[in-house]
Amino acid sequence: STGLTEDQKEFQKVALDFAAKEMAPYMAEWDEKEIFPVETMRKAAQLGFGGIYVKPDVGGSGLSRLDTSIIFEALSTGCTSTTAYMSIHNMCVWMIDTFGNEEQRQRFCPSLCSMEKFASYCLTEPGSGSDAASLLTSAQRKGDTYILNGSKAFISGGGDTDVYVVMCRTGGPGPKGISCLVLEKGMPGLSFGKKEKKVGWNSQPTRAVIFEDCVVPVSNRLGAEGQGFSIAMQGLNGGRINIASCSLGAAHASVLLAQEHLTVRKQFGEPLANNQYLQFRLAEMATRLVAARLMVRNAARALQDGWEDAAVLCSMAKLFATDECFGICNQALQMHGGYGYLKDYAVQQFVRDIRVHQILEGTNEVMRMIVARNLLQG
Repeated sequence: STGLTEDQKEFQKVALDFAAKEMAPYMAEWDEKEIFPVETMRKAAQLGFGGIYVKPDVGGSGLSRLDTSIIFEALSTGCTSTTAYMSIHNMCVWMIDTFGNEEQRQRFCPSLCSMEKFASYCLTEPGSGSDAASLLTSAQRKGDTYILNGSKAFISGGGDTDVYVVMCRTGGPGPKGISCLVLEKGMPGLSFGKKEKKVGWNSQPTRAVIFEDCVVPVSNRLGAEGQGFSIAMQGLNGGRINIASCSLGAAHASVLLAQEHLTVRKQFGEPLANNQYLQFRLAEMATRLVAARLMVRNAARALQDGWEDAAVLCSMAKLFATDECFGICNQALQMHGGYGYLKDYAVQQFVRDIRVHQILEGTNEVMRMIVARNLLQG
């Protein structure tokens, strides 16, 4: 909490308490049984965590990006998988709040902020992951509707959620031909693939989202035709900070688990905590965690205040934090020895849940491309 305001320390405390009481005790069960903890997330929404950086007039909390990062980091100490879904949900609500007209904001945002309804973000396709500008899902305009055809892959919440923010092609090739539509579950022509079996992130379902002559009113389009790619990228800048913040929470929890294990576990007649090598590794883990946290919070301020280099700082923070935090969690598992590989010990779940953070919201290879391009263009 170093450097935080009194309000931010209070947000952090509320989120940490919620994580400890409402999430951590159930984290393993949600993972094992693949439960989407809807009621727990609705309890979190009562604390204002359903639309953290959404404007208050439609039910949001109106907090800053830094406030949001602090909250997601704290919640992630209780269950990284569930918090990561909540971060995606928050990004979707922010997109509607920011780019939607007044009618759309009032129609969608209140029920999403309360988490009466849940949202999914639909950008990735089977043939376009990192190369998002080449997406093929098409929306042909017919009068006051679009006819949507195509599919999206790896959609968090897919099939269980109510609102789908979909990037689709309304024009020619490239990013300028992409628009953004908001779909609702139950629309004719909207269906879902099988539930994917994943290494981690098991407290949130993942499915393909399929459009077969799906009829969507033009009144469900966010912004102008051709604005979709810009909306997607602006959303992802925040999404990268959010997912990096979830990584911080997993690493924070793993450092505490390692600290406890080193104190309790004895080998060669004395606690592991007396081993200087392990002391040094623990010190390195804590140092890397603090460095990553500072980077993420700096990027959050940059995005909130509209700094010119905000996008590249978000990419740097996502790259650094997700790589470093995975290393911290993995090292914590190693410190547990054979116990770390048992599902009775939480550290293995943090390792499994955090691994995908190096892939989604833009792979870390793409983050490197963004940073390098910025440097080489001067």
